Amino acid sequence: MFKWQGAAGICFNERNEVLMVLQAAPGEDKLWTVPSGTLEEGETFEECCVREFWEETGLTVHPSEKVHQKNGLLSDYGISYYVEYFVVNFVSGELTIHDPDEFIHEIAWKSLDDIKRLPLAYPDDIHILEQLLKN
Repeated sequence: MFKWQGAAGICFNERNEVLMVLQAAPGEDKLWTVPSGTLEEGETFEECCVREFWEETGLTVHPSEKVHQKNGLLSDYGISYYVEYFVVNFVSGELTIHDPDEFIHEIAWKSLDDIKRLPLAYPDDIHILEQLLKN
């Protein structure tokens, strides 16, 4: 069984919109998600979150709080997964895609109402965003 680990960053702007990315590997449907990706060897989950956020959005961020962790099994693919989610604060940068894999097709600030209508890569993430916006 292959074990995949990664991190995700949730960034809000002053209008309580969430920074989302539209992603797809070649041949896949384009789906929206918060910036996220694979933990590289020697990285902490926080470092992974910062790197992936920069690669996918061009923004430098600082993780302020771990807000969720998700794990599970994709038995059809023989993959177990573990993801840590962080609320991140904007530090610097401009929205630009630096993704070396070229899987990111668009970056946009989305309201919770918008997100509820988008095709999401991970539909259960909506509950994390709803909970954060209630606080």
